[in-house]
Amino acid sequence: MSASVLLIYTGGTIGMWSDPRTGALRPMDLEHLEQQVPELERIGVRLGTVAFEAPIDSSDMKPTDWVRIARIIGEAYDRYDGFVVLHGSDTMAYTASALSFLLEGLSKPVILTGSQLPIGTIRTDAKENLITAIEIAAAKDEQGRAMVPEVAVYFEYRLMRGNRTVKVHAERFEAFRSPNWPVLAEAGVHLRYDRAAILPHRTGSLRVHDRLDDRIAVLRLFPGMRGEWVQQALSLPGLKAAVLATFGSGNGPTDPEFVGALRAAREQGIELLNVTQCAGGRVEQGRYVTSHAFVELGVIPCADMTIEAVLAKAMFLLGDEQGTARFAPRMAAPIAGELTLA
Repeated sequence: MSASVLLIYTGGTIGMWSDPRTGALRPMDLEHLEQQVPELERIGVRLGTVAFEAPIDSSDMKPTDWVRIARIIGEAYDRYDGFVVLHGSDTMAYTASALSFLLEGLSKPVILTGSQLPIGTIRTDAKENLITAIEIAAAKDEQGRAMVPEVAVYFEYRLMRGNRTVKVHAERFEAFRSPNWPVLAEAGVHLRYDRAAILPHRTGSLRVHDRLDDRIAVLRLFPGMRGEWVQQALSLPGLKAAVLATFGSGNGPTDPEFVGALRAAREQGIELLNVTQCAGGRVEQGRYVTSHAFVELGVIPCADMTIEAVLAKAMFLLGDEQGTARFAPRMAAPIAGELTLA
């Protein structure tokens, strides 16, 4: 019996079709997908399709949409071997990170993909990304288990863990990188999987979470950043946490006004998270004098997590039933392979 894959279209460039007469872009008709991409008939996978009624540009994607995708997967979970989510590339890494936390106990592939050019364009990258993502979602190992039992992003011949992925280029086909974790698979003449890099198979049933708390700010530090600006940003009503995108291995200004603004936020119970601005590497809070204040204030170091993963994980933990009771230790412990313990 051939494998079955559910294709979930949320929006984005990959789902646009260029009208050959007018050149105008319009959403792809999923019901006639195999007519538009005839190569799909030869891969031997039974496809199901579901689409958002109104396709969303990924720049408009919200946490409620992440939950919606997770629910679609949960409702269809027992009927399909894998899932492919067609998504705009701009915020794909955020959605992939969020799904990795929302889908607790996942043991099937959830592969997000998109493209830099519409599927009807002559030089498009959409067809290869779509076809290979479907093949990966359907792939099984020698024991009949899913080859990739986790949320991942496939783009331009590389499969990457979703919550380790960042978008690095607006125009090149190689739009994504996984700076702190090995590529899960590479597509050439053959699909070659790095099994040591893929999450181990999980037992038990899937649990779909549906609560995210988006009362979070992200502050990217820069030289000369004024303490009063930080204080104003951290004084927003209802704010529960703030992600500090810091320098190097987790460093920041020692300016008394800046540190004072952070101290005031902590006294109000706001959680502060330290993630590096660098594309690769990890936070080593306290290694330099410029991060000693963070240690003293109880700022949470986020190891080698991406900003996207930190934001999604914080929303997930704040929305969880346990709230902030065990927020710091849970942020510091891996849930879905999003960080490497030192």
